[in-house]
Amino acid sequence: MFKAGSLAACKAFAACVVAAAALLAPAACVSARTWSDSPPPSASSPIALADLPAQGRATYALILSGGPFPYDKDGAVFGNRERLLPLQRRGYWREYTVRTPGVRHRGARRIVCGGAAPQLPEVCYYSGDHYASFRVIAP
Repeated sequence: MFKAGSLAACKAFAACVVAAAALLAPAACVSARTWSDSPPPSASSPIALADLPAQGRATYALILSGGPFPYDKDGAVFGNRERLLPLQRRGYWREYTVRTPGVRHRGARRIVCGGAAPQLPEVCYYSGDHYASFRVIAP
């Protein structure tokens, strides 16, 4: 059996190990990717604009015309926290909702575009699964 003092010491040691692992884990997972135009690791084959769902084509047309957009978050800066798109400076990526028929909320479908001017995007990606994966849109 453990004494009360040794159990407390064991718990304290375990807490330190967990804390150290939490601090070191992100460093071990850092990618060697740099700020470049390298293709994102998650990008699968491109998707032609004509192959997007009708709602996706409508959203893309709204992006090029500058709106108006149906949701307040449309046009908001996309943080790319998932790091699935090429790394760029903050403010480069913007997100737009692709309506999903039969859903009363924003749903999971998005278009994320990047560039200096929102109406003239350099590149756009489609995500049908709320940012779990992206496909570059080939206009």
